[in-house]
Amino acid sequence: MKILITTDAYDAMVNGVAISVKTLFGALKEAGHEVRILTLSQTLHSYQDGDVYYIGSAPLKIYPDARATLAFRNSLLDDILEWEPDVIHSQCEFFTFVFAQRIAKQLHIPIVHTYHTLYEYYTHYFCPSETVGRKVVAMGSRWICNRTDAVIAPTQKTARILEGYGVSSPIHVIPTGLSLERLQKNTGNKQRNLKVHLHIPEDAPVIVTLGRLAREKNVDFLIAQMKHPKIQELGLHFVIVGDGPDRERLETLMNNLNLRETVHFTGMVAPEEVAQYYRLGNVFVSASSSETQGLTYIEAMACGLPLLCFQDLCLESVLIPRYNGFFFQDDDSFVDSCCELFGNHHGLKAMGQNALQTASQFSKETFAHRALQIYKDVILQSQEAYWDFSYTDELAFAKYKNTNENRKEHPKCTRFACIPKRIWHKVTGY
Repeated sequence: MKILITTDAYDAMVNGVAISVKTLFGALKEAGHEVRILTLSQTLHSYQDGDVYYIGSAPLKIYPDARATLAFRNSLLDDILEWEPDVIHSQCEFFTFVFAQRIAKQLHIPIVHTYHTLYEYYTHYFCPSETVGRKVVAMGSRWICNRTDAVIAPTQKTARILEGYGVSSPIHVIPTGLSLERLQKNTGNKQRNLKVHLHIPEDAPVIVTLGRLAREKNVDFLIAQMKHPKIQELGLHFVIVGDGPDRERLETLMNNLNLRETVHFTGMVAPEEVAQYYRLGNVFVSASSSETQGLTYIEAMACGLPLLCFQDLCLESVLIPRYNGFFFQDDDSFVDSCCELFGNHHGLKAMGQNALQTASQFSKETFAHRALQIYKDVILQSQEAYWDFSYTDELAFAKYKNTNENRKEHPKCTRFACIPKRIWHKVTGY
């Protein structure tokens, strides 16, 4: 099968979308399929590198690391059209989705779309009113998803939210898979060196969080808990792995609470070093309620860490209380869970083993297999629709072409709704 993956986020970014795309790309190729990626370049220059097409783009100030392009006419697109993929798997709702729509329309092939990001938790980046921002997100998400043949949601939480937005395309829940073997290598010596570097006593209990330091992640809640008398009695250290726009504010909070000895910022780390940073901790913690897939939760469990997380639907059937971790809802439940976890060494070790078992269900092979089944289904449905007319009858064929064009224009138009058709034509030539 020929599969084209389109994504705004790829190798220049370290986030859940980029990790998911890389995992799927590798797993599909290992399964014997022909796979190519269409993404945005980190410069204005467009180029091809192996199976990856990079379209020139410029920074978009609305969100850190976001990029934009108006290069909708590009010779790289002609190469993709000549290649003739069987299906497109779109991973982002913005610029590369326009490419996906255009290619799908010209080749009469289906689009499967993965909805990775719950934008309603990010409205503070583009709208001062949370209510207005959420309405815009709902309308935009519905508009995008209803122009695809199938939608993949990483969790039941995401699926329910999309249904609430009024998405009518079929929604399939497929948890993102991971390359688990890269996380399960022994990194003992490196961990000891890291503890020395961070000034953490070798036998000190450690909680760790990993991810982008942004307001919606609620890392400030976790830092504040380190000041609680019961937490200080435990001698607990907190390691924060990652970087982002909220780091300066979080470091100020740490200093104001006089927690420099027990709260440690590592900054950004290379993907190949992630496992050793997870293993610095005895427990993985998260106070975020904005996750759609929570890849860091699975990565942490694959490193043998129990979870201590804010109660959220994205962890449904992932975190099983008292089996592989605990949920918390407020300050008291967080502190009580820490005391229970670190007050029972054997129980903590058993939960770590259970976490490993849970993580094994999220392999990249299972992820690719389930995605392939959806590709086959939408391709079959597309072919059935295509052969619904007798092409020996010129009148019937003309009717089919007219019906298909109308269907693509409304409701499946390749333009953004806010751009008049004559302007779109001048910009894109389409």
